[in-house]
Amino acid sequence: MRILFIGDIVGRPGRELVRRGLAAIVEQHAIDLVIANAENSAAGFGITREIGDQLLEWGVDVLTSGNHIWDKKEALAYIGAEPRLLRPANFPAGAPGNGHYLARTKGDVSVGVVNVMGRAFMAPLDDPFASVLREIEALRARTRIIFVDFHAEATSEKIAMGWHLDGKVTAVVGTHTHVQTADERILPKGTAYLTDVGMTGPHDSVVGVEIDAALGKFLTGLPARFETATGNPRLHAVIVDADERTGRATDIERLSLGPDDFNTP
Repeated sequence: MRILFIGDIVGRPGRELVRRGLAAIVEQHAIDLVIANAENSAAGFGITREIGDQLLEWGVDVLTSGNHIWDKKEALAYIGAEPRLLRPANFPAGAPGNGHYLARTKGDVSVGVVNVMGRAFMAPLDDPFASVLREIEALRARTRIIFVDFHAEATSEKIAMGWHLDGKVTAVVGTHTHVQTADERILPKGTAYLTDVGMTGPHDSVVGVEIDAALGKFLTGLPARFETATGNPRLHAVIVDADERTGRATDIERLSLGPDDFNTP
């Protein structure tokens, strides 16, 4: 089976890429399940019910997130009502929502999706390396195919997570930095790995933010109002092929697509 994971969707430009291109990608690559990180989908910060429902309607099957999941207050109620929207599993007890979801493809194959967040240069949440094992254990009896979104800043922490889970899950992919890496591989025990899937949004920017505002903050150290940029929208994603019998990955492929690649209105 084939799983498509779409990197961090940023604002309206990112959402528009999903609207225009997802159906074509699914058809062209014979995708069975679509996962997308949507924590930046509402003007670059957070997610709303309306936007989440739109993404699901357009063909995303599971939405993951990260440190911006609570930026929009309505996410607190939405995540409790929509099990397909995940928050990192290692948030402390009492946080609404869940860190894993068991999805089913149209071919009636179960796929587990797990979302955890790193701690290096991030908020001091619970241990992601222990938390992710608990989430995997909760899914293991129901599926062999498990896909992990590790939302983290440090490359070293992401690579460590890949080795930590090699042979335990089908795939570990990183999100959060908005910069697609070129280190996709199948680890020795059968887990597909990529340090960061990248960003689905405006690439003539500073990780999705208007250049002048972001550059000004670096130059002066003063506070700046960050707005989502618009130039050069690109969809970054990864496709993982999985053996349904063993849960092992058999192939991994990065995608970097612009609007002209979709041939849709």
